[in-house]
Amino acid sequence: MIDYRSDTVTKPTREMLDAMFSAPVGDDVFSEDPSINELEQYAAELFGMEASIYCSSGTQTNQIAINIHTTPGGEVITHEESHIYKYEGGGIARNSGASVRLIRGNRGRLTVEDVKPWINPDDVHYPVTRLVSLEDTANRGGGAIYDFAEIERIGEFCRNNNLPLHLDGARLMNAMVENNIDLKTYAAQFDSISLCLSKGLGAPVGSVLIGKRSFIKEARRVRKVFGGGMRQAGIIAAGGLYALKNNVERLKEDHIHAKALEQRLNDLEWVKEVVPVQTNIVVAVLKDYQKRDVVLNKLAELDVKIMAFGPGMLRFVTHLDISKADIDRTIDVLGKITV
Repeated sequence: MIDYRSDTVTKPTREMLDAMFSAPVGDDVFSEDPSINELEQYAAELFGMEASIYCSSGTQTNQIAINIHTTPGGEVITHEESHIYKYEGGGIARNSGASVRLIRGNRGRLTVEDVKPWINPDDVHYPVTRLVSLEDTANRGGGAIYDFAEIERIGEFCRNNNLPLHLDGARLMNAMVENNIDLKTYAAQFDSISLCLSKGLGAPVGSVLIGKRSFIKEARRVRKVFGGGMRQAGIIAAGGLYALKNNVERLKEDHIHAKALEQRLNDLEWVKEVVPVQTNIVVAVLKDYQKRDVVLNKLAELDVKIMAFGPGMLRFVTHLDISKADIDRTIDVLGKITV
């Protein structure tokens, strides 16, 4: 079975497993796990920030950041298709008591002009605007990458308005290998960054939250409250450290594979359009929306797993467990589908 449902389905390589099995461990709640400490230091230094904290998931790192940046009754500005809003179980309201200002934007991305009108006035009728959150790459935008110049404009606007700027960087490294922006220059625009290790980077578990030392100190407290304090978790953190050190540049292979799928899908008579591919996510829009599940089932019968992505839309995500041979086979299979 060739599994394109998500880049979260990857399995650790032998080299990553070796690093995990040999990892020294300790009690991380006491900050005594050497493997976690090494990962956190490495991630912070990589982005030129003061500190980081290892957590179980990107949802947890996002929710911790939102909890620190906001207050109950405050408001978060984000794209209407953002992961923090659509796919984190209503956590902004449940965990932090904050409301959300949803903005349409473009392919999951915002501009400073999108954000400016929605800073609430000092009026008791409105929630206080507390946070702006971006997502790069944008999952619902088909892996779209932000223009860094736009991030700089948003960052300057937020600083001028004393607003923290958070990044959901679940697939940030996919963006970074394409835009060639220096990591430290990029990170300097944000007050906090959530980076997933378990997607295209291929680690089995975990994300890091990166920010100032005082922010991460508070994050450690919030993580504990959220039930996220782990003990001898260096075994899994070592997989994340291996991923950061070894699996970043190879993300370009996933993007090449995604482009090949894009080209094939655009040639199929039952496909209306393919969202332009920038990274490792391929979204195909069908001419007949009613045939979405038919295509899903036919592909599954031919040992290709993909995911529905909305009405009439299909998503393919390439990753390190998808080989060139798998892409060639999938291209052949797609040609056999009739709907």
